[in-house]
Amino acid sequence: MGLTRPVNAAVLAGWRWLDRVGKIVPGTRAADGFGSFGADSCIGFPAVTLMGTRSIHLGSGVLVGRHATLAVGYGPDDPNLPERGLVVGDRCVLGGRITIVAHSSIEIGDDVWFGQDVFVSDSGHGYQNPHVPIGDQFGAHQPVRIGSGSWLGHGAIVLPGSDIGRNVVVAAGAVVRGSVPDHTVVGGAPARVIRRYEPGVGWIGTGGDVRPVVVATLEEILAEMVGEDSA
Repeated sequence: MGLTRPVNAAVLAGWRWLDRVGKIVPGTRAADGFGSFGADSCIGFPAVTLMGTRSIHLGSGVLVGRHATLAVGYGPDDPNLPERGLVVGDRCVLGGRITIVAHSSIEIGDDVWFGQDVFVSDSGHGYQNPHVPIGDQFGAHQPVRIGSGSWLGHGAIVLPGSDIGRNVVVAAGAVVRGSVPDHTVVGGAPARVIRRYEPGVGWIGTGGDVRPVVVATLEEILAEMVGEDSA
């Protein structure tokens, strides 16, 4: 028992050191292997899989959580990588344990936030030939786009061919396929629109209920909260 505290302290200190030096940031050898790696961007340590990185382009101020998979192609020696297989815009936050697998094109706009365990891919598996294992039947490549300002909740899945608009909320656990209009809230499996924004009215639910638009900056909201606490 006497050794437990110092050993535990040493392990935690070592892990903090690894966490600090293991991050991928601009100027590291790992970052240099990407197609582009923007200023102030960071991939947390440890990553699970980073494959086809010369086809991956990260904008500035991108934060990728720990245990992430960012992959392009069918293997580390794939000679047919697209030039821009995975493109992530500026100021995106991609949560821990995410998996993004591109073969043709996945584009993520600016200011997009992912929760944890989000999965995105532009290709799946076929099943048409009943005599061939499913894992050996590659599906068609269908580009994916996620519009700027959108939020994907914990465990959301974005399937090949999805085109998600701007400022869209994808509910936790939703499975998206197809086109999602701008300024909507979608949820379910398969995901359906459960609320949409109508200018001059507000956010309208499927039952016709309306939630008014709240126009306030973060600073204004925090100031109001502080005022309430001191009252």
